[in-house]
Amino acid sequence: MSLSRCTWADASPLEQAYHDREWGRPVHDDRILFESLILDGAQAGLSWSLILAKRENYRAAFDNFDANKIARYPEKKIQALLTNPDIVRNRLKIRSAVSNAQAFLAVQEEFGSFDSYIWRFVDGRM
Repeated sequence: MSLSRCTWADASPLEQAYHDREWGRPVHDDRILFESLILDGAQAGLSWSLILAKRENYRAAFDNFDANKIARYPEKKIQALLTNPDIVRNRLKIRSAVSNAQAFLAVQEEFGSFDSYIWRFVDGRM
C-alpha cells in the first residue's frame, strides 16, 4: 500500500515528515497543542515551511513551549527573543506568545486541560 501525500508536502523531507506523522492527526497533549498555537501564530503571513524549518529553534527559544514559563516572561526575555535570528523576530508575534500562554493557562484552570476545552467543540469525536 503506497502512501498518499498532498502535493504541498513534496517540497522537502521536513514537510513530508510533518505531513506523514502530524498533519491532520488528533492531538490530546496540552504541550503539543500549545506549540501548535504558538507556531500557527508565528506563521501568519509567512510560509509553513519556514516555520517548520525553525521549529527546533522555537522549541529552544521558547522553553520547549512550557506555557507556565512563557506566561511569566519578563521584558528582558522578550527583548532577547526579538534579537534571536533563529526565530521570526516580530514584536507582535512574540508578545502574543506570552499573552496566549496566559490565556492558555486560564483555559486549563477552568476546564482541567486545554485538550478538554478544545475537544468539547466536536463532542470528543476525532
